Amino acid sequence: MNITGKAKEDRSYDAIVIGSGVTGGYAAMELCDLGVKTLVLERGRPVKHGDYPTATLDPWEIPNAGHLPQEMLDRNPVIARCYAYDKTTEHFFVKDEEQPYIQEKPFDWIRSYQEGGKSLVWARGCQRWSKYDFDGPGRDGFSIEWPITYDEIAPWYSRVETFVGWSGNKDGLEHFPDGEFLPPFEMNCVEKHMKQAIESSYDDRYLIQGRCAHLTEVKDIHRQQGRGQCVARNLCQRGCPYGAYFSSNSVTLPWAKKTGNLTIRTHSVVHSIIYDEENEKATGVRVIDANTKEMTEYYARTIFVNAACLNSNMILLNSKSNRFPDGLGNDSGALGRYVGFHNYRGRITASIEGFDDHYFYGRRPTGPIIPPFRNVYQQDADADFQGKYLISTGASRPAWTRGVRSENIGADLIEEMQQPGQWRVNMRMSGEVIPEYDNHVRLSETETDDWGMPQLVISIDYTENDVKMMEDFLEHGVEMLERIGCKDIRAFDNNQAPGLDIHEMGGARMGKDPATSVLNKWNQVHSCKNVFVTDGACMTTVSTQNPSLTFMAISARAAHHAADEMKKGNL
Repeated sequence: MNITGKAKEDRSYDAIVIGSGVTGGYAAMELCDLGVKTLVLERGRPVKHGDYPTATLDPWEIPNAGHLPQEMLDRNPVIARCYAYDKTTEHFFVKDEEQPYIQEKPFDWIRSYQEGGKSLVWARGCQRWSKYDFDGPGRDGFSIEWPITYDEIAPWYSRVETFVGWSGNKDGLEHFPDGEFLPPFEMNCVEKHMKQAIESSYDDRYLIQGRCAHLTEVKDIHRQQGRGQCVARNLCQRGCPYGAYFSSNSVTLPWAKKTGNLTIRTHSVVHSIIYDEENEKATGVRVIDANTKEMTEYYARTIFVNAACLNSNMILLNSKSNRFPDGLGNDSGALGRYVGFHNYRGRITASIEGFDDHYFYGRRPTGPIIPPFRNVYQQDADADFQGKYLISTGASRPAWTRGVRSENIGADLIEEMQQPGQWRVNMRMSGEVIPEYDNHVRLSETETDDWGMPQLVISIDYTENDVKMMEDFLEHGVEMLERIGCKDIRAFDNNQAPGLDIHEMGGARMGKDPATSVLNKWNQVHSCKNVFVTDGACMTTVSTQNPSLTFMAISARAAHHAADEMKKGNL
């Protein structure tokens, strides 16, 4: 439908941001702070900070210890595999049946539609990329070159870390850069032993504390945001009533609202971006009301696409015109292609003796990391795979290990299980998946969803490179655990499908050459400069680190560029 006169004026803004999650909220905040009248479109329901109904429930107040009925799990096998999905969080997740998609190859698409998106349920651990993460793909030839460098993005990392509040330790590693950190969470006694054993045995491996978006100390900027200190409950996926971890709901959206420049419209399913062929620019978006199915158009000088990686690809692919018959900005044919993720298939568990006179308290929301040590500075001569991996690790003394094979019952069993068990050590890889043209998403030609939009076809899989990388991790991980002194070491392939890492990236990748990419160095669509994409869809490669911090830094940078270009009259 076309809207003219006063009706069009009432639906016009300086900028439209599609999505209210980690990147959409951040882009909107920066734009609003710069005086840009901004409309945020969210396809889910409104959720204001504090609207977390299960956040403070005690265990005995939750039916069935938080477990969902088997019938519900059977109807929704994809979301049932997500670690954070249970009775206390089900209201923050999209059920499989609510938005079906076509798995040409197995792919677990985890979605969270509400104001704040996945920022309410994310795992919160994030690290900066280094110069080697940006330089490596071009250096080793497994992807196109990144159009930006670490030095260009570093000031934006600092800006985000300072504003959000980031816990971590200054470790002084060039290939795993330090940030603007609040105090780190403490390692337990076994982890400190692991650190000493690994760093004394190897000259290229370090065990450092995880870095995460938690307020371990409240600075003035955080008091201005109305946030409190983390109390290490580690029930974060229920929503944090203290605002102690970063979410759009507790940080960026309220901050943007205070400027008077923010409008949020929920229940707004974005159908497509409107392209004006005469003026060669986008003029707005078509929105379907999630409840009434009515379509409305909204208009803006600049549009930010931040619907989350696969949703952003879906919107761009569905934004067809005579100029862009295969999707907005798809001159290169790369749109929807080269979608990557993180390889989490390798796992190792072990026991360690001693330390029985020690325990730990609290539920620390992060754990140690072993930064990449393979293919970091160059392709290692003895590595038969490309790309890197990091290792998430940690030690704990779970009580359940005492009751698994117990002969006790009743009160005696309860008493036994209240005592700490044997110390356990675990390792999990996060591997860099190499971008492949065949790993792609596209629109179905026959199947539609409840809003009349084409269903997404997902055709993404592991490659031989991923398997070789996993085998390398298992070999080196077992060796390190043996040197630490672990016993009963069990290394295995968990065979999880792509997607369950919830780190999908690419499809609208940045690049120097419009012939091989969709976006330029400022995250603008090469052939439609007033459309920006700054969520996971923009990523050229995936590296190994949890990517949300990089997404936010890129979003802040792009928002400032967009505001500057609007002031100059270029957008």
